[in-house]
Amino acid sequence: MIDIRLIREQPDAVAQNARNKGHDIDIPKLVELDIERRTLQQQVDELRERRNQNASKMKGGRPDQTIIDEGKQIKVELSKCEGDLENIDDMFWKLLKAVPNMALPDVPVGATENENVVVKEVGDKPNFDFQPKNHAEIAEAKGWLDTPRAVKVAGSRFVYIKGDMARLEFALWQFGIETLTNQEILRKIATDNNLNVSDKPFTFVLPPAVAKTAVFEATGRLNKQEQTYKIEDEDLWLNASAEHTLSPMYLDEILPEAELPARLVGYTTAFRREAGTYGKDTEGIFRLHQFNKLEMESFATEDTSLDEHLFMVAIQEYLMQQLGLPYRVLEKCTADIGRPNAKGVDLDVWLPSQQQYRETHTADYMTDFQARAMKTRVRRSSGEVEFVHTNDATAFSQRPIIGIIENFQTANGDVKVPEVLRPYMGNKDVI
Repeated sequence: MIDIRLIREQPDAVAQNARNKGHDIDIPKLVELDIERRTLQQQVDELRERRNQNASKMKGGRPDQTIIDEGKQIKVELSKCEGDLENIDDMFWKLLKAVPNMALPDVPVGATENENVVVKEVGDKPNFDFQPKNHAEIAEAKGWLDTPRAVKVAGSRFVYIKGDMARLEFALWQFGIETLTNQEILRKIATDNNLNVSDKPFTFVLPPAVAKTAVFEATGRLNKQEQTYKIEDEDLWLNASAEHTLSPMYLDEILPEAELPARLVGYTTAFRREAGTYGKDTEGIFRLHQFNKLEMESFATEDTSLDEHLFMVAIQEYLMQQLGLPYRVLEKCTADIGRPNAKGVDLDVWLPSQQQYRETHTADYMTDFQARAMKTRVRRSSGEVEFVHTNDATAFSQRPIIGIIENFQTANGDVKVPEVLRPYMGNKDVI
């Protein structure tokens, strides 16, 4: 949630930012509601004070009729003002919560994801002396992927992942967890990228896979129409990514500055409706209704949070480089970074079967937008209390497995295992 003071001071900038992100928000109406709300609140406070003063006159004896009549009049006026305030308050908060976070000045302005900016491409794309297959063809031929039986059990866009492909996925999680909990590796990543950040390791967490409506809304991630499944007859929604239940972990808490950055790496199964998806994205495991993710989450101070974002991107690059996968880095434009984000970066892996890069990682920098609604704060060493800043970023989803299968396939249909994953695969170099 954005700070109302910023809207009061820079309404035109806030309105333009909303348009840049593709949101049609009536900022003048919000400013008007804010003025009405504050005026009514002042009237309510004054009437309550008058009520208290009038009540004090009734102590110690029988009050005269004038005092009684005054009390009745105050009660009528207060009831009306409180009712008016409640109505204005509801409209105010609904509109305020719809205002997107302010994008940083260096975020490219664009109307669609096609206007994201390629920052760099890293790694060599494979040259095959045979026609490369897509990951689904290879996995199905190997008996690693069983879609027809999953459809019988759960419907479309669910799969059974079996054998070496299932082991490869768990190898990916283990490699990611060991990297993110290793202080020496994190220190090296920070040094290599000239980042002045803490080398504090991430704490591994298995978070809940569900969240209450109010909690999910506070994170700014509840997309009811396109993305999120609701549990029938319960005030619970299935998470659509691990950070959706990691970010509210410190809901309504004040953290000591000495504990920041608080870094979490969480693993959970996630669920998405993925409305409107079709074509090649529905083949294999590229875009499923159920998938697994290993996600980074960080809580930091205002002055360190942007470097924390850059650090997470550096970690993502390190992970992809260790796997040996060719990838590119994208600076996301205003229309693609999302409502809660101030800045966003994607990493895309090269897929030989599609002859294009496809997304594997996202890094989201949200300033204090989430924390303001979640009331997650930090007590600075000076004693001042302020909102924390949050970051989340993909460590691994299942999509790098697609990249591994396609980029490291052999002519006979086998797949070479990245060297860093072999210790978790019984030292197999080929599957």
